[in-house]
Amino acid sequence: MPAFHPLRVRSVEPLTDDAAALTLEVPPELRETFGYTPGQHLTLRRRNERGEEIRRTYSLCDPATPRPETLRVGIRLVEGGEFSTYALKELTAGGTVEALPPMGRFVLEPRAGRFAAVVGGSGITPVLSIAGTLLAREPEARFCLIRSDRSTDSTMFLEEVADLKDRYPGRFHLVTALSREEQHSGLPSGRLDEERLTALLPALLSGPGVRETDGWFLCGPLGLVEGAAKALRTLEVPANRVHQEIFHAEAAAAAPPPPARTVPGSATVRATLAGRSGSWPVREGESLLEAVLRNRTDAPYACKGGVCGTCRARLLGGEVHMDRNFALEEEELSVGYVLACQSHPLTEEVEVDFDA
Repeated sequence: MPAFHPLRVRSVEPLTDDAAALTLEVPPELRETFGYTPGQHLTLRRRNERGEEIRRTYSLCDPATPRPETLRVGIRLVEGGEFSTYALKELTAGGTVEALPPMGRFVLEPRAGRFAAVVGGSGITPVLSIAGTLLAREPEARFCLIRSDRSTDSTMFLEEVADLKDRYPGRFHLVTALSREEQHSGLPSGRLDEERLTALLPALLSGPGVRETDGWFLCGPLGLVEGAAKALRTLEVPANRVHQEIFHAEAAAAAPPPPARTVPGSATVRATLAGRSGSWPVREGESLLEAVLRNRTDAPYACKGGVCGTCRARLLGGEVHMDRNFALEEEELSVGYVLACQSHPLTEEVEVDFDA
């Protein structure tokens, strides 16, 4: 399984009053390990004053490279968020942060075609890497970015997006909507909800058309992503062209889950992890991940909110109920993948493979 590595902090660069870009240095011997596909994220770890392990995932924002010398992520302060508070208020150049190698499936391997994204707030972070990598590597590719923010002052990566617009004027189309500030040009103020996007998107992509766009990338708060996904369904965009990532886990997890269903009595989970298998009891109310972590501390996880997909495993036997799923796409569900952090046994025996 991937291991955490200590990385030196090169800089913590303010982006807005409540957001910063964290740049980490990658030593030569780890550069191949930390190569990434545009759209992937890092899982960062620290221990707080109480000795508790805190993990959070943050998307990489720079154009992708197979052997990066540095890794740059965008972090927005979350109210009550232990890691974001530490990163923005305590972490400084010269410090150290532990990181897992990049992972995630909200990605686009550069290829010719027309692509589009609807993002909100810090959801710009992975899409910035996706668009920057695509336009640099594929001269026949085009990208339309529709972004929503509260105000200009709260907008992350303003300069980087403006640079894309200047560098690729014929291939990069930017549309900005501000929910709490009027603009001199562009869209009127207001939120990008399902109704507004359903009317707006055909006008923005009248050339290739919404349905003919080769890939849609939706990233941001739960409400924006769900609204955009519904708008694309209404506009008859094929489901396999729509990719989603929720920011952030705490907000998504605040929504009440469906009523839990569990198997009466005791259950057992058999899990394969890093080539080794074991069977352990699942206590009442526990998720599969919690049961495995009691016996294998190297089980993969980050948000525990059904958002990042780090704990993805393939269900090989038995049945489970997932409370939430904001990470797995239909193709993954159809072949048996589940989120271990959200899965509860419905049969007396369940078998999963984290290596699959």
